[in-house]
Amino acid sequence: MKDRFKWLSLELLLLIGAAVAFPDGAPADTCVKQRANQPNHGKARSQPAHSNPYEVVADAQTYHPGQQISVVIYPHSDQSTVFRGFFLQARDANSNEWIGEWVQSENTKTIPECSAITHSDNRDKLGAKLIWKAPQNKRGQVYFTGTVLQEYGTFWSDIVNKVQAERP
Repeated sequence: MKDRFKWLSLELLLLIGAAVAFPDGAPADTCVKQRANQPNHGKARSQPAHSNPYEVVADAQTYHPGQQISVVIYPHSDQSTVFRGFFLQARDANSNEWIGEWVQSENTKTIPECSAITHSDNRDKLGAKLIWKAPQNKRGQVYFTGTVLQEYGTFWSDIVNKVQAERP
């Protein structure tokens, strides 16, 4: 009977651990896993793109050495859907290589190995404002891609940013 109780206790702990995995953001190996830039949340898979309730918007797509570009994540204007996490990566538009670095801010964690940034807590978020910094020795075009996670088993991956319309 005691052995059965120990096994049940262990199974319960493993289930709880799976339910709250990575509350402080994606691990660095997210960049290079078989499903790169996607959460490794058991059998959960990305939701269809047409159902994505979130926007990822950058204030520019062309960069010069050392330039900072603002990237924001927020719900579509007709929704007030909070999210729990995100993982974004900066990529060169021509070579698709990881490029630049993110400025770490409150409630974020940077992953410099692959030019990525993620959440550092799993609290509900109405939005996130992030700052990406271009390399000091290069100019070109950049795009931002990744995942927004509504909850553990509900997320949208392979999101590519939109660019904010420039003001005249």
